[in-house]
Amino acid sequence: MKDGFVSVIGLGNMGRGMAETLLRNDYKVMGYDLSEEARSQAEKIGVIVAPLAQLLKESKVVVLSLPKAEHVEALVLGANGISELGHDGLIIVDTTTSTAETSRKVYAELKTKGMTFIDAPVSGGPSGAKSGTMTMVVGATEEDFTKIQPFLADLSAVQVNVGECGAGNVVKICNNLLAAAHLITTAEAVALANKAGVSPEKLLSGLNKGSGRSAVSEVNFPRWVLNGAFDSGFTMGLMRKDVGLADALATAENMSLPLSKKVMELWKKSAETLLDQDDFNAIIKMTDADLFEGK
Repeated sequence: MKDGFVSVIGLGNMGRGMAETLLRNDYKVMGYDLSEEARSQAEKIGVIVAPLAQLLKESKVVVLSLPKAEHVEALVLGANGISELGHDGLIIVDTTTSTAETSRKVYAELKTKGMTFIDAPVSGGPSGAKSGTMTMVVGATEEDFTKIQPFLADLSAVQVNVGECGAGNVVKICNNLLAAAHLITTAEAVALANKAGVSPEKLLSGLNKGSGRSAVSEVNFPRWVLNGAFDSGFTMGLMRKDVGLADALATAENMSLPLSKKVMELWKKSAETLLDQDDFNAIIKMTDADLFEGK
């Protein structure tokens, strides 16, 4: 695939980071974004910004990094979109946190045009995208996964095929639901220990050697919370969207999930005090104002 172009559509923090990783791995990278600022920033790192029609004509692989499922569907199935302008053999890797329903709909349509679509949402944030250390949970047939895995390995550190198209988004939604819950439960544990005379740092040093640890306690609290940085690059608005996707999935599957529902309620309520553009780790400030508000 390095003998032709690969492209990234959606050149925000995640998309630009992935483009940078691909450039570092000797790919020729084209890109497109509706935002002039995003296009300008991508050009500065060596991305060839091109119109959508040119990009689709000249690329072997197109990586999508878009905000929501509806943006994926519009780009692929809308007028002058990928279904119309893409060519036989084109591979679409969708890293958007989307929905299984959208992914399966798009997959079925593109298959009739000789194109391959896989859902491959990612974990690791903008820093992981830029460093190539992300994890990708992939929804694809074994044949499609085998075909695209070498490319994915140049884009990320871990690639896990979790089922056919759509499965990647189910797993990502469940993953983010757990991360959303872990932020709240870890904040509560930190606040409880602090009231009982154990500092947050000492608590985490113990938790992270025990069975209560999580990525939130091992990474988020030391890197973005206890130092007051709150600059992970992933926002409250994005996490609220993902928690909403989990809520919709639970409703569609007719599952009550009482503890998860409480987590969903807390994230929804957070909109009263935390802005969409705030860092998603700021949810911990709802737990103990005295302990976390100054962070």
